[in-house]
Amino acid sequence: MKKLMLMAALAVFGFTNVNAQDDATSGGQTSEGKWLIEANTGNAMLGTTGLYFSSSDGSSEYNIGLDGGYFIIDDLAIKAGLGYGGFSPDEGDSTSSFSYRLGAKYYFKSMIPVTIDLTGASGDGVENYAGETPLWLGFGAGYAWFISDNVSIEPGLRYNLSLNEDYTDEGVFQFNVGFALHF
Repeated sequence: MKKLMLMAALAVFGFTNVNAQDDATSGGQTSEGKWLIEANTGNAMLGTTGLYFSSSDGSSEYNIGLDGGYFIIDDLAIKAGLGYGGFSPDEGDSTSSFSYRLGAKYYFKSMIPVTIDLTGASGDGVENYAGETPLWLGFGAGYAWFISDNVSIEPGLRYNLSLNEDYTDEGVFQFNVGFALHF
């Protein structure tokens, strides 16, 4: 599955539309005063503002969320996101969680987004055995493929460093695909 996602990302990078990129490099979509709304694929382990659904052996897990941002200068957006998710086991009680994200996103040459953000979660079922909740510092980079004047597809790689060692001391590496509206 990871190889398939990597191949898809390479195909997206390789088959970009030259006209859309010419428009993107002019800075129109990422210029000061513009807004950004995005939805990303998520990761079930993290408190997330992304979208995902997973079902296995009668249990299901889901999350829905969005990030929004405002470009304070050309190519630099300050972002915030919210998400809500839940887990329904085959047996036992269902749980739910609320996630948040605060950070910044910079577009090098108006098409290579680099992000840094803080992500956390709270709610019933997100605590570990010691009652601690997750808090992550995330670093990401990718490529913004502008398929129209206002829409981009942004595949990328992300590393999440745990800031709460009582929750977990392991980082999480992930591949995301983002869909963004620029206006």
